[in-house]
Amino acid sequence: MKICVIGGGGAIGGYLAAKLARAGNQVTVVARGKTLEAIKKNGLTLHMEGESKPLVAKVNAVEKITDDDTPDVVMLAVKAHQVEPIIDDLAKIIGPNTVLIPMQNGIPWWYFQRLAGGYQDHPVETVDAGGLIMKKIDPRNILGCVVYPATYTESPGVIRHVEGNRFPIGELDGSVSERAKGISQMMTDAGFKSPILEDIRGEIWLKLWGNMTFNPISALTHEHLEGICQYPLTKDLARNMMAEAQAIAEKLGVVFRVDIDRRIAGAEKVGKHKTSMLQDLEAGHSLEIDALLGSVIELGQITNTPTPCLSTVFALTKLLNTKVQSSHGRLCLPLAA
Repeated sequence: MKICVIGGGGAIGGYLAAKLARAGNQVTVVARGKTLEAIKKNGLTLHMEGESKPLVAKVNAVEKITDDDTPDVVMLAVKAHQVEPIIDDLAKIIGPNTVLIPMQNGIPWWYFQRLAGGYQDHPVETVDAGGLIMKKIDPRNILGCVVYPATYTESPGVIRHVEGNRFPIGELDGSVSERAKGISQMMTDAGFKSPILEDIRGEIWLKLWGNMTFNPISALTHEHLEGICQYPLTKDLARNMMAEAQAIAEKLGVVFRVDIDRRIAGAEKVGKHKTSMLQDLEAGHSLEIDALLGSVIELGQITNTPTPCLSTVFALTKLLNTKVQSSHGRLCLPLAA
């Protein structure tokens, strides 16, 4: 297939692009700056967990989305707050039959699109103010996806895979379509696990359960997953935040296939892994707090569900993000006495 990976120089985008290209697909990545230069010169280098030799993939690399022709598949591998600034260019390359696979963490802008019930087409203002993205992108082009692998960018054009290879997908209306089967096979051929789910939103909540708790807690404490899960107070905080989110999701018809303690145990097993938010904090990047937590609080307001723990952690992390960004990305820690 002809695939465009927007954010192809990032950790998840690069991981996908490298393996899809090595599987024989025609892959174009959209990147910038030193990352773009490195990919053009050396290709994408992927260090896989448990493998001694890196995988090197040659891909077409461009700076602008509109430098690519209309692809069969667009993988939108950027942070949620990075979607709105590129939405006009993104819309230009999506044809009637293009499959758009958004890969943002948190509640996506399309959450209520093609969803039967009283909330159908309700905008999620936290991630799509004024419904701008909804107006630009036809929901029939969208195939939902949940991203589970842990990866990080080692240097421009060099990605290191930590663990996991699951990318479950699903149509927004819950159908099992032929195009979903095609994408699932494409992903399988590249070495990923990509089952088709009839309830992709339920899977979003299962992933979000961890992201909305462990990410901000890790940013506030500078602790890895294992440490958060093993320290009683932060473990209890995570549990309480998850319980509030579960109450919201259940009002929206979501059924969780695992319980809270099992979800926390799964995070602990990942070990001494820094969350993506902690990595962003240390790099001075803007934190993905609105999509991961602000959107859940918004759904709490929509469903009249109290969110005391979620709102407290949200406020603290928003302030932290403001402080880091106002200091030009420099993370200033207090000196030890």
